[in-house]
Amino acid sequence: MAYQCFDVTIADKIAHIVLNRPDKRNSMIREFWEELPRIVRDIDDNARARVIVISSTGPHFSAGLDVSVFAGNALGAGSDPLTRRQAGLRFYENVRLMQETFSCLEDCRLPVLAAIQGGCIGGGVDLVTACDMRYATADAFLTIYEINIGMTADVGTFPRIFKLIPEGVARELAYTGRRMPAAEAQAVGLVNRVFPDQQTMLAEVMAIAREIASKPPLAVYGCKRMANYARDHSTADALDYVRIWNASMLQRDEILEAMQAQAEQRPGEFAELPPARPVLDGG
Repeated sequence: MAYQCFDVTIADKIAHIVLNRPDKRNSMIREFWEELPRIVRDIDDNARARVIVISSTGPHFSAGLDVSVFAGNALGAGSDPLTRRQAGLRFYENVRLMQETFSCLEDCRLPVLAAIQGGCIGGGVDLVTACDMRYATADAFLTIYEINIGMTADVGTFPRIFKLIPEGVARELAYTGRRMPAAEAQAVGLVNRVFPDQQTMLAEVMAIAREIASKPPLAVYGCKRMANYARDHSTADALDYVRIWNASMLQRDEILEAMQAQAEQRPGEFAELPPARPVLDGG
């Protein structure tokens, strides 16, 4: 299927989603917010891959939100007084849609890896903080840019970045809108690794994705569920949840196959994730 904002390929059980508007610095137009969740949910719901990699094109990963998304009545424009009264709710619904677009990355069953080059600005930070891991080129930088245009970031940065880096650093970025270079982002744990250029980064990120894809998909999904749950709950609750999860989900045959495959130095023959929305056919 052709998309306006993305190119999508699936090979070696890795889905590669590429932002493809480099002439517009991969800004996030209206179609972006509709296409990304459709792509991710299709991959996840139909178990088309075991890992998702998100990368970009051109000198910058993304310039963030295209202001045309707020054209019309979203900010209270227009002379009709009844329409102006709807502005708050229109804005609320627009932002809710955008928040759901990035939450689909966190909610999907597959690990999502972000490969960042150049500028990752505003909405770009919202996107990558919703991913499982982040990698960057040496020239990359991230900026919570919204403060520079009189806004508070509202699409996902705040509830996520404060769980990724020290609070004081996150507050500084949010209050100042300054650029955080890739080296600093790695030092505070916002990105996993930094590479000299985009070609090297993509090769290395794909190698990491292949390593993840070689593991038992059911266990990888369990790891993602546990990581997200543990992040958002107390230690006691997380320990209880993992007990319940493994009591119902642990697969003895997958464990034996993983151990045997390691001993024989061969790829494991693992069960794939079932479709997320199976047909109720009694099978």
